[in-house]
Amino acid sequence: MHAIWLAQDDPKKNTAVLAAKRGDIKLHKKIKTAPRRGIILEPLCGKVFGPEDHNILLGGGSLVGLDCSWVHIESSVEEVMRRTRLVPRMLPLLLAANPVNWGKPGKLSTAEALATVLYLIGRVKQARQVLGAFRWGERFFELNKEPLEAYAAASSSSELVALQFEFFDIDRPEEQST
Repeated sequence: MHAIWLAQDDPKKNTAVLAAKRGDIKLHKKIKTAPRRGIILEPLCGKVFGPEDHNILLGGGSLVGLDCSWVHIESSVEEVMRRTRLVPRMLPLLLAANPVNWGKPGKLSTAEALATVLYLIGRVKQARQVLGAFRWGERFFELNKEPLEAYAAASSSSELVALQFEFFDIDRPEEQST
């Protein structure tokens, strides 16, 4: 597991920096040092990480989190995606447990995002280890118990995307007004 750290927030509170200090992830301060093969988690790509993507990781590809400020998300994603060939994926909706964005759907920290993917590919113990360093880490799993279990059991990305509507009050794409 890896994270590209763009140093846009306080390193003392940054979950990727803290997880790297514990040895749970490898932190990359330069995009060019990040792995060349695998999946990068970035919330703007429009394609949800699903069962079809598991083989990329289970077949030796790396999992990379993009660690940047939510304030600079668009420019950060644009810069990183221009300079990497990693496969971009976003996560299904979950509630953040981190103190900065507590309870906000989709506003996960890098550690929460990486733990989510680990959970979805069946590495629950490793997911709990990644968030074990944070006093709110276990709360993430409590807040998201039902959606995490349902998402992990989904047999396709489309099923996983549809499940979000059972757990979160969001408009389905065909219901959104133009």
